[in-house]
Parts: sequence; C-alpha cells; structure tokens
Amino acid sequence: MERIKKILFSLAIILSIALPVYSEENAVSLSTLVTPQNVSFETCTKTFPMNNERLFYLTIAAVNANRFEIKEIQSKTGYILFSAVGKEFLASIISIDKYRSMLKITPANNNYFFAPGIVLNIYKYIELNTNEHLQNIPKGG
Repeated sequence: MERIKKILFSLAIILSIALPVYSEENAVSLSTLVTPQNVSFETCTKTFPMNNERLFYLTIAAVNANRFEIKEIQSKTGYILFSAVGKEFLASIISIDKYRSMLKITPANNNYFFAPGIVLNIYKYIELNTNEHLQNIPKGG
C-alpha cells in the first residue's frame, strides 16, 4: 500500500511539472491561430502542385469542411466568396501552369487584421487531401 502511495505521489509531481509546459505550448499555438492579428499578404497566398480545377474543388471542400458560409462561387473565373467569423473573404485560384496553381485568400474589405487560422486551416485541408480522388456525385432522381 505504501509503495502505491509513493508511485501515485511521484506521478502527481511529474504531471504537475510536465503538464503546464505542454499545455502552455499548445495554448500559444492555438491562440496564435484564433486571435485576430495583422496577417501578411504572403500568408494569404500559397502555390499548390495541382491544376486550377482540382484546386478550385478542394478549396470549396476546405471552406465547407471549416464550416464557413459560402456566399458566392464563380467557377469560370475561379473565385469563392465566403464569410468566416463575421468577415468576408475572397478565395481566388490562379493557374500558374499545367501542374501548379496558386490560391490567394484575402479579406473582402482589404483589412488584413483577422485570425490567421482562417487561411491556414484551408491550406492544411487542401494539403491533407491533395492525393484524394475527386469523383462526381450523380444527381438523385
């Protein structure tokens, strides 16, 4: 019984030392993503190794997966207008060449003071799903 008490006491001390360090690191990175701040234009643009059509569809999926509200989609020019956290953003897909495209996500009001997680989460979704097979869903009838 005494041995169990010593083990539990040692475990409690280890957790009290290690846990605040671990939690503090995560809180800083999470806080950085969700706290509004001045975001650089470079953060708002990213090149992906895929054609513009694939990037367009993955961007729509990413906006939807992040539960942002899609306001308007224009497939011919390759842009998506959506709102997140009470602010509107414009996602523009630009074809660089046959194998590369650029995604530019900018605030509609040109005020770059927002949570960078809005943009970075979309990029992360696209990167994670780059190799996924896109398929057409037949119309129900």
